[in-house]
Amino acid sequence: MFGAFIIGDEILVGKREDKHLSFLIAALAKRGLRLAWAQYLGDDPERLTAVLRRSLASKDVVFSFGGIGATPDDHTRQCAAAALNLELRIHPEAEREIRARFGGEVTPQRLQMGEFPVGSSIIPNPVNRIPGFSLREHHFVPGFPQMAWPMAEWVLDTKYRDRFDTQKWKEQSILVFEAGESQLIPAMQAVEAGFKGIKVFSLPSMGKDGSRIHVELGVRGDPAQVVPAMEKLRRLVGDAGFPYK
Repeated sequence: MFGAFIIGDEILVGKREDKHLSFLIAALAKRGLRLAWAQYLGDDPERLTAVLRRSLASKDVVFSFGGIGATPDDHTRQCAAAALNLELRIHPEAEREIRARFGGEVTPQRLQMGEFPVGSSIIPNPVNRIPGFSLREHHFVPGFPQMAWPMAEWVLDTKYRDRFDTQKWKEQSILVFEAGESQLIPAMQAVEAGFKGIKVFSLPSMGKDGSRIHVELGVRGDPAQVVPAMEKLRRLVGDAGFPYK
């Protein structure tokens, strides 16, 4: 499975609006893959360490956005190391990149950005040469989209090409009128029971006064099963007497 951590107090207090989630969903979909889960986390070292410890013990491929700088509110590098009881150490390739970027203006603080958990590999940064890092199947990139996104795509294209098109899916839906979600449950259950590679979903839409407008009812999953599953769902909705389009 593919997962995501989006890290930073600035997201949780509303100073920045997250754009990483929609990017990653699209980047995976373009390669025939799907995001299974995502989690937002603040700059809390204790919580970060605990979450990373659980995640690193799994087999999930995880992209982590944010918190890998050297300012006092950046804790991701340290927490990833603590989660596996590893030391932080300057990575030789990261040091070369940072020295090439800053030349004679290299400082100890700038070099800290190349201190990764022992055993990490670097993720090249095409914008300013300050790399991210990979640890097991976890990939840590900056919070800046212009850096993070090409770095994440590099990881996908370099490390996971053999998985491309293994999680392809399609979706179809209809708009159902004069029905509440609860009235559509029997049809939804029947379709899911008949098509094991399909998930049925419903999204109600309401007016400003709370009045019901319609329910978007659809199926997503195995491309080969979407069309027959949708045909059955239409038939069941029509048999129940609800108009749809």
